[in-house]
Parts: sequence; structure tokens; C-alpha cells
Amino acid sequence: MSCDPSLLLCLPDDLFGIVSRFLLPRDVCNLSICCKSLHAVASSEKVWLTQCDKVGVVPLVDLVLWREGVSSYKALCCFLLRVKPLLGIWVHQNPELGNLVYVMPGFVSVVGCRIIPQELGHLGIQDGPIQWSSVFEVIGDFNGSTIFFLHGREEETDYVHPGSVKYIEESCNVLLLEIEAREQDYGGSSSSSRNCSSAMLQTGSLHDSGAMISGKACRSSSEISRLQREGGNAEATVPFSKLCFSDRRKLLEVTGGLVRQEVPGMAAGPLFPAVRDDCDNFQKDLVLLKERRAILCQMCNHGSGRIDNEESSQGAESPLQLEQDDIRKSCNWSKDLSDLLNKENGRIQCTKKKSLGGYFWGGFKQILRKSNSVNESYAIFDKFTSRREMKHARLEDFLRSSNEIGLTLKASTVKLSSYRAWPNMPDSWFALFKMPLQVPSADQIFAGLWGGTFGWPPGKPSQDKPGKALFFVLLSYEESQEQKLLIATKILEGSHYVLHPNGSAMFIVDINDPSSDSFPFDSNRDTLSVEIKHAFTGEGISNGYGFRYPGSKPGSLFVFENGILAFVWKDTKVVLTLQRLDLQQLLKKGERVPSLPPISNFSYLTKSYSNVFTGFPSSSTSSPSPR
Repeated sequence: MSCDPSLLLCLPDDLFGIVSRFLLPRDVCNLSICCKSLHAVASSEKVWLTQCDKVGVVPLVDLVLWREGVSSYKALCCFLLRVKPLLGIWVHQNPELGNLVYVMPGFVSVVGCRIIPQELGHLGIQDGPIQWSSVFEVIGDFNGSTIFFLHGREEETDYVHPGSVKYIEESCNVLLLEIEAREQDYGGSSSSSRNCSSAMLQTGSLHDSGAMISGKACRSSSEISRLQREGGNAEATVPFSKLCFSDRRKLLEVTGGLVRQEVPGMAAGPLFPAVRDDCDNFQKDLVLLKERRAILCQMCNHGSGRIDNEESSQGAESPLQLEQDDIRKSCNWSKDLSDLLNKENGRIQCTKKKSLGGYFWGGFKQILRKSNSVNESYAIFDKFTSRREMKHARLEDFLRSSNEIGLTLKASTVKLSSYRAWPNMPDSWFALFKMPLQVPSADQIFAGLWGGTFGWPPGKPSQDKPGKALFFVLLSYEESQEQKLLIATKILEGSHYVLHPNGSAMFIVDINDPSSDSFPFDSNRDTLSVEIKHAFTGEGISNGYGFRYPGSKPGSLFVFENGILAFVWKDTKVVLTLQRLDLQQLLKKGERVPSLPPISNFSYLTKSYSNVFTGFPSSSTSSPSPR
């Protein structure tokens, strides 16, 4: 029995939108190329609104608002599919108090927010404002392409550092901050540096973001001829990961200092809207978010020679193309590479008078052409040249292999070992590592993110201990032989000085082993009804062989009817109380504090046992609410 394809054309748009819910986005695209009639049906806004809703990044009511910032629901769907793998909890081993970055939707964007280690406020977990700082954001432009902005604060000033999104793998578990080197092909058609520079801008506009540093304006005709005779480019691109740690760190710091742009007053507004229950603030935030996104896109477009909106893209010439000579004259690259890369404490002091969107002309290669400067520069890095050259690539080769470089965000899938649900992290990567978040189900009802404090009653500080440290733990299940283990992994600790290693198991209980212990607190005395639903036997963290290797002591996990969990150490009667958290809602009611300097803000690689996120200059006080 054959089916007439024309039946699809007879379906109303609303009904076809329902049918398309059972199709993948690639199936809808394949359907649209079958014929002109099906192309019109498969390209309708209702069909792609359904596809956007299926992605599940934001609810349907927010999709309608996000549509105002893009050309179509199809473009919005492309953006949502690309950034969805970024959502969730990302961590790093350092500092030991916890380095928790939660990526959540903003406005046609996703935002990376760091939860600051902190004490429990007087309003408790659910009602009190939680402190956080911004790390990065990925914005969708008018056509659904991605723009990366690294956040950072230096010398009492907030900056954004534009860059590109290299790629995002669907099952990514490592988020890397790198320098991308690109080799532009000019084709030998330009005879002047001005025309060749314009060609590079036009080629760069095909990428997601334009915050790139020009390494060389153009190749001479003799060099192009030499490359053609040799059969291609003699300088193969050197991967950033092949550089040694010190070269990667200093190159990130230098590039960040060159592409940074001060955040305008309007762009310093909220990164995501308030909770919808607060209607007045939600509408005010929505207006600010639209203005902020427009400013950031404009900042990036002016730097790359790109025009994203339809009105200005027709017949308009980039302001950067009109001022290339001025830019080239205004950038003072007289300093040697050693002057740029040998700065103390990662502070970049580059003499530049004018920049647009992170583009800088003249570049590293002009410095590298000075043989004397090259020798002096690499004396800084290559004290052990003979051994390092065998293991790592040279910074000089990395810079010479490209015409332009810039910040880039790369989300990769890497095979990592783990212990007790905590990944083993390389200590030399400028990276964040994703924590697998198990979804609560009928047989794993306690899985997910929980927060709490030591002491009873739960959720609020007591009179005798007003400054309780706030703990975030991730509950996950692991089956071993006949045991079904529930593991509580610490990912944030609000103490002044760390008590337990980051990623350690606060307790481990066997769900198949009931406990006969009684709960040690009196409900009448604490004015809290204690109705125990379940109790399980397990072990809780304790002092062991030094800080890195804690021990364990027996205890029990009590589950209450109201959803509260409490683990009690059997000998000491110490209790850790937990309640389930909705981190996205907490952040929307939270209090934003200043960020760290950009590279440390993304990955803090220095071993530390105290709260470094509030100990930096300009990070000790909270910024006023944009509302």
C-alpha cells in the first residue's frame, strides 16, 4: 500500500506541527529538500517552534520571547541544539572549597555562573539570596550563530573578552579555554596591504565570532609564489594543546589583555531574567536583556566586519574596513614578545590606543621577525630546551603557523577516569569538567543536587551557630555486587578554610541495608515535626591519613516525609541535613558579586584551601543589583 505524499500538504499547519514533533530536526530538513511544496510546509515557523520546544532548553513561553532576537525559529533551533550540551554543572579540583560553575539559559544565550563558597544566610537556603559571579556566556546572534564572551574584572573594571566557539560535542565532558590559530587564504589577489586586510576580514566573518588578533596583514606576492611552488603552506598549524603549560598560560593572558573590552553601563545589566513570579522585575529585566544583547552583538560585529541584522547588512561597509590604516597606525607593537609575555602576576600592559572588537593589526609575527627579540623571548621559556622541544611545540612555531589568533571555547569529549563519581582532572588544563547529573527516577529517587548545613534544625542558621557553612552535594547511585550505593559527593563548601577535599564523599549508604538506629533529636524541643520515612546504614567522612585521604565512620541516613535528608554520625551524633535544590531558581533570586581576572575566572589552577573568590581586590564587596 503506497502513501500519497500530497496528503502531507493537505494537513493544516497546526496539525503538521504536531506531526513534526515525532521528527528530528535533520528529518525536517530532509523533508524540506524533497520538493518546493514540502519545502514551504517544512520551513514554516510552527514546525520549527515545535522543534525548539523539543530541544528543552527553555519552556515554550520563553521561546516566543527569544524569537524576537533571531531571524526565525529555525535559526533559534540551530542555536539551541548547539549550546544544549553546555547546560549543567561544571567543576574543577581547585580550590578545594569548591569551584562550581552552573551553565543556565539567559536571553538567547547560555550563561556560566560560579557559585561562591558562602555561609548560610538568615533567610535559609530557599529564600535567602545566594552569591554568584559570572564566568562566561555564549550568545546567539541574528542568524543563530554563537558568540563567546569570557568575563573578568581587573583594576576595578569589568571587561568582556570576545572569542569564538570552536565546537561543542553532544556528549562533551570537558570545557576548554584555548587560543585558536587560523590560517587565512588570501589567494594572492591583493597587491596592497589595505585590500589584503579587507579580504581577511571578509573571510573571518564566516566564523561564529570575530574577536581575532591579526597576526599578519597579508602575504607578499613573492611569498605566495614560493608557497605555490612548494605545494602549499609550509607552516603546518600547531595545536594549542601541544604548547607547554607556561606558554599556554601566558598566551592566554596576553590575548585576553588585547581583546578585552570594557563593559558599557547598559551592558552591565542582568544576564538572565528574574523569576516569573516577580512580574514587574521580570519585564524590566527583559528590556535590559534585549538592550544588553544588542550592545554585545554590536561590539563583536564592529570588530569582525560582520553585520548580523538585515537592515544594515545590505550594501553597508564595515566601519573597521574604513579605518584599517588608522587601526594599524594606532597599535604600538614596538615591544618585544618577551615584554608582552613576561609580566608578573598575569597583568598585561600592552600599549594600544584603539581597538575594535578584539582585532589587533601588526601582530605577533612582526615581533617574531626580529631574530634578536625571538632569541631573547624564548630564553624566558626554554631553559630546558633540549628536553622540552621533544615533548612540547614551540610558541614561536604556533604563532608563525597562522595569520590570526583569538580566544576560543571548545567543548570536547575526553576519556577520564573517576573515583566515587568524581573525575580525575589534569591539573594543567585551562578547563572545567562536567559532573554527570543523574535524573531522579522511580528507582533513583534521591539523585540530583542537594544543599544543606551541619546541625539541626535544617535549612536555617541556629542562634548558637549563626554562621553555618553551606554545602552543595551531588547525590548519585552506584551498584556494586548486591549493594546499591548512594554517594554524596561534595562539590562546594562554605567554610573559611576547607575541611574536606573537593570531590570527596560526605557519606555513602546502602539503599538495600535498612538502619535500626533512632534519630537523636527531639521533635518537641526543636519545634520541628520529625516523621521518618526511611533509614539506611552507611558511613560518613571523618579524619583519616592527612587531608587528602580522609577516613570514614559508621552512621545512618534518615529520610523524612517532607523530603529532608539527614545523615547522622553514630558516635558523635553530628548531623548533616540536606534539601533538594533548584539552582536555576536560586540564581535568579541571587546576588551577583564581581568576577576574578579573566583567565583565573575560567580556571583557577592554583592549589588553595581558602575562599579565593572573595579574597581578591575588587571582589570583596557585592555589586549593586541591576534592578
